[in-house]
Amino acid sequence: MFGIDGLTITVLLALIADFSVRVVAIIVVPRNRRPMSGMAWLLTIFFIPYLGVLLFLMIGYRTLPKKRRLMQDEINKFILDSTEGMELVSREHPWPSWLESVVELNRNLGAMPLVGDNTASLINEYQVAFDTMIADINLAKKYVHVEFYILSLDHTTAPFFDALENAHKRGVSVRVLLDHIQSMRKPGFRQTKKRLTDAGIPWQLMLPVQPFKGKWQRPDLRNHRKLLIVDGLVGFMGSQNIIDRTYNMRKNIRRGLMWKDFMTRLEGPIVSGLNAIFITDWYSETNELLTRDIEPVHPRPVTDALDCQVVPSGPGFKGENNLRLFLALLYYAQDRIIITSPYFVPDESIMYAITTAVQRGLHVELFVSEIGDQAVVYHAQRSYYEELLTAGVHIYMYKAPYILHAKHFTIDDEVAVVGSSNMDQRSFSLNMEVSLMVRGRSFVRNLRAMEDENRRNSRELTLEEWLKQPLRSTILDNLARLTSAVQ
Repeated sequence: MFGIDGLTITVLLALIADFSVRVVAIIVVPRNRRPMSGMAWLLTIFFIPYLGVLLFLMIGYRTLPKKRRLMQDEINKFILDSTEGMELVSREHPWPSWLESVVELNRNLGAMPLVGDNTASLINEYQVAFDTMIADINLAKKYVHVEFYILSLDHTTAPFFDALENAHKRGVSVRVLLDHIQSMRKPGFRQTKKRLTDAGIPWQLMLPVQPFKGKWQRPDLRNHRKLLIVDGLVGFMGSQNIIDRTYNMRKNIRRGLMWKDFMTRLEGPIVSGLNAIFITDWYSETNELLTRDIEPVHPRPVTDALDCQVVPSGPGFKGENNLRLFLALLYYAQDRIIITSPYFVPDESIMYAITTAVQRGLHVELFVSEIGDQAVVYHAQRSYYEELLTAGVHIYMYKAPYILHAKHFTIDDEVAVVGSSNMDQRSFSLNMEVSLMVRGRSFVRNLRAMEDENRRNSRELTLEEWLKQPLRSTILDNLARLTSAVQ
């Protein structure tokens, strides 16, 4: 008989544990997950089992904590019930035959009603956006609701904070929401919180990761929305954060990077929809339901009226409703599709929709940045270029040192989507986003003018140029693409 020493037993136990982890992973990981994402997680766990399991336990689930999910369901139902029957749209100009079904899709998945009699102005200059928002805050009489992914006090944003404080001193109810992790990662986070507190302005962190205070969820679930609502009369939404256009990061300043953003200023009944999103998020963070600030929809006749629908999305909604909206529009398009997305890391369904559009004979353009501010995302995005170019998509790269951070796309001459949502897997699955679908030729025409300006400041990437990429770039791109699937 051969004796079994302690080392042998340890090795056997380790092998059994390793085998068990792999078997359990095969059963658990792919459940209710996209095949590509499931495969990426399995590869991570198989190649680096201990770290892989730890990462999966930390960020492997996309859902919010049960309490927050219940609150989200409650407020979603409240908003849907309170907005029932508010589809106040004009039929003077015929809709595209397919639009009715898209509106119904959005509504069934938790969107606000489609409402008419709205007006909108587009702002694609960074400082002009701040000046316009400040001017409206200075006119506030009842309330100002501020919700931004990043809110930071610096030399550029100081007048914005001054306007909020002055409004508070006038007796205006000012409330502020800012994302915890992203705002914390920017310089001046403590000064920002102190400035709001000293001004007497109520503020709350969104999706706080504070385990010692009992506040915990997957740490990379973030609230990516950018909203400003003044008195229920004026609303802003889009891609711009409340921070200097360098984001105050040394690496950005060293590289000379500057953000190129886009905001939409809205008036009309749709502002109530934007305010409902703020009320939802305020309730989720404070347990305070601002019923007094839910404004009724008051349609008023305006020239060049727009029909608009607010589409919130994120882990609190089932079915990735922004992804479903985007797919429906891409497949319904009849003439052209022009997409602007700073972080274009699509899933398979989006790639099929875009390449199918070209094969249907549509003209398709994609605007991205020539350079990136996030290395992994930048390389993951590049991994899709060859397939897109081969299909016939025109790719325009906005010239350095600007990061084209605007997020919008146009469908034919009638419909556009603007908002905070990138066309990437993070925005579809992990981030809380808000999109606005707009029907109106004047709006699309104005957005097309901005697209034309972007085209003048971009260079078109050709397939011939792309095929000359060095091998090391291809390897980096493909590795980044694999990591982007881990969700």
